[in-house]
Amino acid sequence: QVQLVESGGGLVQAGGSLRLSCAASGRTFSSAAMAWFRQTPGKERDFVAALSWGGGRTRYADSVKGRFTISGDNAKNMVYLQMNSLKPEDTAVYYCAAAEDYYSALMSVSSWGQGTQVTVSS
Repeated sequence: QVQLVESGGGLVQAGGSLRLSCAASGRTFSSAAMAWFRQTPGKERDFVAALSWGGGRTRYADSVKGRFTISGDNAKNMVYLQMNSLKPEDTAVYYCAAAEDYYSALMSVSSWGQGTQVTVSS
């Protein structure tokens, strides 16, 4: 199993930036991809971004494309989500996830982090 711990969330004004971190431990390389999801009250957990460890490929939800960047450091078993030009609608609990399939991240998630709160004020 892979254990995941998120950090870096907080309160930021609209237009500001935050960098989320996800520390992974356990069988890290059993996962083909790492991903970020977010969830707000009354809504389903939504896909944000995914990173393919093998090919270094990335993919993003349309709502964050051009503003968010997912990256990783294999040597340190760390995954990051750089969030720029933040909007109030980005407010959510953000979750790090280990997935077995890059293209079907939600379906193949094997481990979830506990989540970190991101609040964007207007």
